[in-house]
Amino acid sequence: MKLTKLSLVAALLIGSSAFAIENTKVSGDVNLFYGTEDSDAKDAPDMFNKDASYADVSLQLDLTTDLSEGVSAGAGVTAVSTLGLENNLVSNTWSNSHGTSGSEGASYLDGHQVDDVVWIDEAWIAGTALDTTVKIGRQALDTPLAFTETWGVDTNTFDAAVMINQSIPGTTLVGAWVGKSNGSADDENANYLNGDAKGSLTINDLEASAAGYVSQDGKFNTFAKDGAYAAGIINNSWKPLTVQAWYYDLQGLAQAYWLQADLNIEGILFGAQYANTDLDNIGALADTVGGHLPTGTTTTKADDTSMYSVMLGYEMKDVVTVKAAYSSVTDDGTLGMANTATGSAATVRGQSKMYTEMWWNYGAVSAVGSDSYSVTAEATVGPEIELFAGYYFSDIDPDYNSAAVLNTIFEKQEVTEAVFTVSKSFGPLDTSLAVIWDDYDYEAKTTEDYSATNVQVYLTYNF
Repeated sequence: MKLTKLSLVAALLIGSSAFAIENTKVSGDVNLFYGTEDSDAKDAPDMFNKDASYADVSLQLDLTTDLSEGVSAGAGVTAVSTLGLENNLVSNTWSNSHGTSGSEGASYLDGHQVDDVVWIDEAWIAGTALDTTVKIGRQALDTPLAFTETWGVDTNTFDAAVMINQSIPGTTLVGAWVGKSNGSADDENANYLNGDAKGSLTINDLEASAAGYVSQDGKFNTFAKDGAYAAGIINNSWKPLTVQAWYYDLQGLAQAYWLQADLNIEGILFGAQYANTDLDNIGALADTVGGHLPTGTTTTKADDTSMYSVMLGYEMKDVVTVKAAYSSVTDDGTLGMANTATGSAATVRGQSKMYTEMWWNYGAVSAVGSDSYSVTAEATVGPEIELFAGYYFSDIDPDYNSAAVLNTIFEKQEVTEAVFTVSKSFGPLDTSLAVIWDDYDYEAKTTEDYSATNVQVYLTYNF
C-alpha cells in the first residue's frame, strides 16, 4: 500500500505544536507484507513458489512528548524480521535492512542466514517561537530530492537540523542541514568494496530484497559525500495554487534545484515540475561509489541533467480522481532525478517525486534519457473501499557518448507497468491487495526481454 507521507512542514508542526502541555503519546504500527512473482524470464520460478516470493514483518514504535511550552521531543524505533519465513515460505526479503551471515544450516541464498535488525529511526527535539520552528536530530524529511520513503515495511530517516519560518503570510521558508542518512544509497556506496566473502555482502549486493531502500542494520552513514544543505520556499497565498522552489548543495558532489507549481481550481488539477542536477566533477562521483568509476565508463565529462514534467487531472472529492502526466529527462546528463538518499550511485533507481513515477518499478522515469507518461485513476466505492488503477510507460534512451558514467546502469530499453489495487480499513487494520504487471523490452538483444506479474498483500495494524 502506498502510505501517505506528511510534508516536511506538516511533520515539523506536528512535532512542535500538536501536543498539549505535558502530553505524551505512544503510537506505531505492525506491518506484514508478502509478495510473489510470475515471470517469463528464463528459468524463473512459478508464482507462489518459494523462490518467487518475498516477505517481511516490521514493528515501528514512536514516542512524542512535550518538555515545556513550545518545546517537544520524540523518539522512535524500528524492528524488522522475517520470522524465519525465508527458510520455508519465501526465498527473498521485502527489506534489505537485514544483515546476512554464513550458516551451514540456512537455506537463504545457499547458506546465508538472515538476521533480524533493530534501530533507532527517530530521536529529535523541536522548539517553536516567533513563527519559527527548529527541529534537531534524527527525523523524517519530505523534500523533492531528499525524502523519507514509506512504501515498504520500514522507513529511511536522516540526522538533520531543520528550521522553518512562517512570518510571511501564506509563505513557508525552510532551511536544512543533513549530515547522515540510513538510506540505501549511502549503504551501497559504503559497502562497495566489502569483498566477496560469505556474510560480508549486503542484501542489496545480493539482489535479494524486493524493496531495498534502507541501509543494512539501519546504519546511518554520511549523506552524499560530506553532507548536504537544502533551502526551500513554499507559497500558498492564493489558495488554489501552491508553488515551491528548492535548492540543494550536496557537499563535494553536486548542486541541484527543483521548481514546482500545483493548481486546483474546482477540481481541475494542473501541475508543472522542473529540476536540474549539476555534478561537480567525475572524481567526486567516483569517491561515492568506492573509489573508481562504474564499469563501462567511456568519458570523464560531467554534464548537468534537466527534467521537466507536467500533469493534468480532475478530482471529485471523496469520489474519483484521474490524472495524466508526461515527463522528460535530458539524454546527455550524468545524474538521474531520484531520491538522493535511496537511489544507488547518487540519484539512480530510487523513488522520485516526478508526476509520472511508477507504482512499483522505481528508477525508470527518473533515469537519464527517459521520456515517460502515466495515466491513473483512484476511486472510493461501496463501504469505503479504495480502488486504484495505473498505466505507466518509459522509453529510456541515454546518450552514451556524452556522459556514460551512470548511463551504463540503465541501458536503452522500454519499461511498461500496469497496476490495480484494492484497499480497505477495518478499524485499526489497513489491508491492501495489489496486482502489478511489468514489461521490459531491451534494445540490446544480448539482454533478454521479459514480463513479470506480482501479486502483493499488505497488512498494517495501527496503534
